[in-house]
Amino acid sequence: MSDSAKKDSAEKAIALIRSQSQSRDAQALSTALMKGDRAALAQAITCIESGPEEVASEIVRLCLPASGRSVRMGITGVPGVGKSTFIDTFGMALLEAGKRVAVLAVDPSSPISKGSILGDKTRMERLAADSRAFIRPSPSSETLGGVARKTRETILLCEAAGYDTILVETVGVGQSETAVHAMTDFFVLLMLAGAGDQLQGIKRGIMEMCDAMIITKADGGNTANATRAKAEYASALHLFPAREDGWFPPVLTTSALEQKGIDEAVQLLASYTAWMQERGLMVLRRKKQNLAWLHEELRARIVESFYENPEIKAKLVALESGVGDGTISPFEAASDLLKGLQ
Repeated sequence: MSDSAKKDSAEKAIALIRSQSQSRDAQALSTALMKGDRAALAQAITCIESGPEEVASEIVRLCLPASGRSVRMGITGVPGVGKSTFIDTFGMALLEAGKRVAVLAVDPSSPISKGSILGDKTRMERLAADSRAFIRPSPSSETLGGVARKTRETILLCEAAGYDTILVETVGVGQSETAVHAMTDFFVLLMLAGAGDQLQGIKRGIMEMCDAMIITKADGGNTANATRAKAEYASALHLFPAREDGWFPPVLTTSALEQKGIDEAVQLLASYTAWMQERGLMVLRRKKQNLAWLHEELRARIVESFYENPEIKAKLVALESGVGDGTISPFEAASDLLKGLQ
């Protein structure tokens, strides 16, 4: 056997051993997390977010049959509305109702350093200390919509681990809240009262997407403002076209401080879930979520593949110089780059 053949054979053997090892790692993590091992779940999510793609893909494949049996709730609202405080109180109420709660809390990443604080566990003290709950902070990086790219996979793993209620906290009202809506069953918009004009600061699209609106911090001297805001938002929602599914988003007021309205919010989630299931809408919603996941993954992979193409890389350097100098338009440069893909 020639030296070249021997080298090729050795490389194949090493690749096979590595593949078998990765498969065993994926199998071990998947088996452990499906038995409720929280450490294995955390490790599996880390692998999904930053581990070898082959292992991540195998973990998802193994856990897929055990997923899908949860209620997925998206929670959004402007910074300062009290999302984490609401989730801490709401989550504890869900636990007392016999639910197993997983919170996927997405922290904003710095566009300069790319770093995140990841301090959600310090803002959800009771949930973080309860063994029945699982909290996973993840950096949003540069992903639009206030969710990490691997949030969908993380939801799947949490479901496989036995968590029946998944709460997805977003960064806030951002550029593409449709990303949150597309991966959850119940999309809740949290709002503040007494913070200026109640309607002008809210995007119509987000109000049209929400399945419920909750006015937070309805306590003390802000109680009257919250009651007034509830009526104003309810009136505003009536101005929108009727939804195809027939659901009309209710408006609630809550106070995490005084424990007011939290039980009503828990009951609303249960009522909405039952309403969807009775009409067969939950199955349709899940199909849409899976298709949205497919197209999101395709877009991400196409972009990555484009920028990793050696020919594109070399050509892009020259074109960037021209665009920067103003000797070529961005439109012309983009067209030139894309010609090679036709």
